[in-house]
Amino acid sequence: MDENDATDQIEDSELHDKLPISGLYESWFLEYASYVILERAVPAIGDGLKPVQRRIMHALNEMDDGRFNKVANVVGSSMQYHPHGDASIYDAIVNLGQKELLFDTQGNWGDIRTGDGAAAARYIEVRLSKFAKEIVFNNDTTEWQLSYDGRKKEPVTLPVKFPLLLTQGVEGIAVGLSTKIMPHNFCELIEGSIAILQKKPFEIYPDFLTGGQIDVSNYNDGIRGGKIRVRARIEEEDKKMLIIRDIPFGTTTSSIIDSIVKANDGGKIKIKKVVDNTAADVEVQVHLAPGVSPDITMDALYAFTECEVSISPNACVIIEDKPHFIGVSQILEHNTQQTVELLRQELEIKKAALLEKILYGSLEKIFIENRIYRDIEECETFEAVIRTIDLGLEPYKPDFYRTITDEDIVQLTEIRIKRISKYDGYKADELMKKWAEELAQTEDNLANIVRFAIDYYKDLLKKYGKGRERKTEIVAFNQISANIVAANNQKLYVNRAEGFIGYGLKKDEYVMDCSDIDDIIVFRADGKCLVTKVQDKVFVGKNIIHCAVFVKNDERKVYNLTYMEGKSGISYIKRFQVTAVTRDREYDLVQGHPKSKITYFTANDNGEAEIITVNLTAQSKAKVKQFDFNFADLLIKNRSAMGNILTKYPVRKIMLKQAGRSTLGGVDIWYNPTLGRLNRDERGEYLGNFGPDDSVLVLYKDGTYELTNFDITNHYVPAEVVLLRKFDPKMPITAIYYDGGSKQHFIKRFNIETSSMDKKFMFISDAKNSKLLLASTDVRPRFEVVPTKSAAGEANPEYLVEELIEIRGWRAIGNKLGLEKFKELHWLEPLAVENEEVAESTATEEQQGASNEKEANAEGSDAPEAPERDITQEPENLEQSSQKQEAPKTEEPKKKAKKDPKNKKDDDSSKSQLGLFEE
Repeated sequence: MDENDATDQIEDSELHDKLPISGLYESWFLEYASYVILERAVPAIGDGLKPVQRRIMHALNEMDDGRFNKVANVVGSSMQYHPHGDASIYDAIVNLGQKELLFDTQGNWGDIRTGDGAAAARYIEVRLSKFAKEIVFNNDTTEWQLSYDGRKKEPVTLPVKFPLLLTQGVEGIAVGLSTKIMPHNFCELIEGSIAILQKKPFEIYPDFLTGGQIDVSNYNDGIRGGKIRVRARIEEEDKKMLIIRDIPFGTTTSSIIDSIVKANDGGKIKIKKVVDNTAADVEVQVHLAPGVSPDITMDALYAFTECEVSISPNACVIIEDKPHFIGVSQILEHNTQQTVELLRQELEIKKAALLEKILYGSLEKIFIENRIYRDIEECETFEAVIRTIDLGLEPYKPDFYRTITDEDIVQLTEIRIKRISKYDGYKADELMKKWAEELAQTEDNLANIVRFAIDYYKDLLKKYGKGRERKTEIVAFNQISANIVAANNQKLYVNRAEGFIGYGLKKDEYVMDCSDIDDIIVFRADGKCLVTKVQDKVFVGKNIIHCAVFVKNDERKVYNLTYMEGKSGISYIKRFQVTAVTRDREYDLVQGHPKSKITYFTANDNGEAEIITVNLTAQSKAKVKQFDFNFADLLIKNRSAMGNILTKYPVRKIMLKQAGRSTLGGVDIWYNPTLGRLNRDERGEYLGNFGPDDSVLVLYKDGTYELTNFDITNHYVPAEVVLLRKFDPKMPITAIYYDGGSKQHFIKRFNIETSSMDKKFMFISDAKNSKLLLASTDVRPRFEVVPTKSAAGEANPEYLVEELIEIRGWRAIGNKLGLEKFKELHWLEPLAVENEEVAESTATEEQQGASNEKEANAEGSDAPEAPERDITQEPENLEQSSQKQEAPKTEEPKKKAKKDPKNKKDDDSSKSQLGLFEE
């Protein structure tokens, strides 16, 4: 082979060993991604810790001497195991310390509520908490590995006997992967683990150190795709100020204040100023602008600021060196089974140690009491000593649980003469008896490991559960419509002829105030209707006859319209609603012919139906060229309905003759005691049908009452409300209360005599510790007293209120109730009211008729449209018809009085019960 051939072979070999650049990048990227996922960002399911947290815990355990250590020293010690710099270790230590579970801390560790950072590492100190020492460490059950440089050994995972991952929560972002597990309540996790071991159902939900409120209806067990909503706890101090007491998880008082100022600058809310008085407790004061509703502002804070945040959990953990997406319930089950297994290992280790203690104690006793040590005095070699002792133990070997080895005998030879001389056989027997009892107990625990694990969890709850009760209140949130609560920060203008609307047309016709997130509904003379987003200036079509802010699903808004159909020239009349549309899509109201046009139009906020006068042209062949028509004679249809024929003759003009009343009656209102909100969606307790002059009566536990309007934006705190009803001045109020001054119980009956709205009046004693126990609006209420102690079979005393007291003024003190100590008071079924059956029968008939009308008026109803008629075809009856129409209706149509299915009587005789009262 010549030199050239040898050179070619070498070059071919080098090329064969090389990889293409693309292959190198793919390999390197996968290795880096795997490293970041497994070694930095995602926690292991075993101990719930990321590697840096695990190394910090191990370093602290190695340093632990019961005293505090400077965090700077802990950082340095942790760097023996961690390949990254001190900044990442310091941040991880502060993060763990702020969760107030594994560390005892000293110094300024920052404040998660205000966003203040911790002091420098040289100024703050830390040590392991008693809880951490108990549940995290056990060298005997720990699997070890070498550190990154091979100089030290560190744990693969720590043997944590507690669902630490779910208690602390975790968040991390890796390469193409992230995890976000919410912190959960300490006590609830322990109770959940006990339920798992008892094979009972359980549920666990997030709980945050910052408190606040949480809606977990879409939590989805913490799996990706779920969502939670977290709110600040906002209280109404008075009509001019709101106070934020708790803040949502992941926010700070600074970020919330910034978001409030930004919303105010953007015109979404109207406030005077925001003051942060946070110290030991969060207190952010929001001072309202004059004339601004605190209830609407509260909803606006939730809608436009960080007072409400939405969080999407994503439970991802490392299981056997691979990331897995599992729910928090599965994580808790895994941790619970792991705890059981670790407890089993510890018991096995303890059992083995006890067996060894008993074995060696027995060997020692035999060796000393049988004086075997004297037999070895003549032995000349160590091997002879071993054989002699082994021979002396031979008769006792069948009693030992394992074979006696030379190592055991060597231990006997190391016993000092001083110890042999002081050996006390009785004490040795007592000690081995104690070990035997411990061994029996350990074997029993092993045989009943589930029972032992449950007792272990209960002990943890007893020792460490105090002060770790739930801080975040679980509630169901109402859906806030941003359009309803947004402040009107713009003015809407219109150029009708040219077809432009917007808040930038300040030289044109002013329409109304609006917000910059509102939708605007527009009606044109050609019979077209559309809804569009409000803008600075937008073209919507020429000849605008009406434009206003559009409220979706507003069933009270009714449009009255007449139009001339372009093809036939016939005039039609109709009433309709527009509840839901597609934005920027034109809808035809007049059958679509290009020559059709609207001849009369009104928009009515509460379904009013006016009377119009129709004037026909002089050339028309109709005998009567002027007549009146009442819109109340028409049913309310949907927007695409053709309508009824008004006249077949040409119309000269149509004019308003008389304004009408609403044909919709009042509004049905329900109260949801879970949310503390009013609604029209039939959720909760039915309060009744409300007209413009009606109001809501609220009785509070502190002994005050208040009259409010029935606006669905009103807020009521369910925990403070005793009774909430539609207000009737003739409705008697029965109240039983405790007077903190005289320490007596009183009963009183009264009618509400005040008329001031949104003002609280105290109707019980204002002495300290006074409180309202029971309240009712029944006409003839009864109550029962359950004594603290009662004889077997003895009936509890019952009282009829009307026999105890008469109706007096609301300021009256009432009569004393001469009651001994009792366990509880509660209402009984009230006595029937005279003529009640007749009244109910009459009401039922009226309700049925109103129900039929309501169903017929519903938009999109499948009921057939009323037959078309031409009014001008009956001229002989027109005058009579006109006279009938001129007389306006004096009574509104009666509304169907819906009832609470749990209560047989209407709202005037319904009652309210406060929970059990223990004196």
